[in-house]
Amino acid sequence: MLSTQMNDPRPETPVPAMHSSSVEAGWQRQGKLWSNLKELCDVLRIPSAAVHTDEELLFQHVQFKTGQRIHTIGQPFDTLYIVHSGFLKTVLIDEFGNEQVLSFPMKGDLFGVDGIHTKRYASEAVALSNCDLILLPFKKLTALGRAHPEFEHAMYSVMSRELVREQAMVSMLGALSAEARVARFLVNLSERYADMGYSSKLFNLRMTRHEIGSYLGLTLETVSRTLSAFNEIGLISVDQRSIGIKDLDALKTLRRLPPSSARAKQVASKKSKAAAKDPEQPDDEWGTLATA
Repeated sequence: MLSTQMNDPRPETPVPAMHSSSVEAGWQRQGKLWSNLKELCDVLRIPSAAVHTDEELLFQHVQFKTGQRIHTIGQPFDTLYIVHSGFLKTVLIDEFGNEQVLSFPMKGDLFGVDGIHTKRYASEAVALSNCDLILLPFKKLTALGRAHPEFEHAMYSVMSRELVREQAMVSMLGALSAEARVARFLVNLSERYADMGYSSKLFNLRMTRHEIGSYLGLTLETVSRTLSAFNEIGLISVDQRSIGIKDLDALKTLRRLPPSSARAKQVASKKSKAAAKDPEQPDDEWGTLATA
């Protein structure tokens, strides 16, 4: 068992006698190392009233550094993971070593569910930043479900939430143009940052443009070119990995970008109007696009 009932809710030595590969791979630091059931519900954004708060029922935190693998394809399944902080990617890897990005888990997301069916993880999870994950042993989850049916139902809702997100992505890939895919991706990120309590208008891309392309079924060049075009016509601002959302409604409804000649006229008209209003404004209004 990865976490146990203990009298001291914040023990100084957090690693139990039985190690999972995740505990061994992760690194420990001073800070929050355990969460009780109510705190776990708060992170998942599910009603804590569905369970009886038990300060002695603890769930271990493990921290991972940027680039570390949380679990690998084919590894025996025993644990679900809840993102307390940080950013990750889940990927499939073919026989040639090529990656297909499946998702970008962030704060409040649950991953590792793909291991339930075969008792082995079907994908690989990698930290895109330093991460703090809460370990949810599957045996403990099933035991809690039997004791608290409301909690079990809430966990099904969390899993369904992830499935709906994946279905929306599949639908988008089949129906939208390259420009619309990138636009919806930025809208989705904006909404997810807002859910986490951060700014929905200005945020950093933790993933590379290559990883975005893999997720959206596009090449790195297409992603970079599309972001540059969005930057050019004023839908977003770009400063290296920092993205500023300037026209969220336009991103939500965008189907295709106008031809480059039409965009050039649009930009020229916008600059001339801006210059007439403020002669001191520099020509380069949005900054430069840096590669990932």
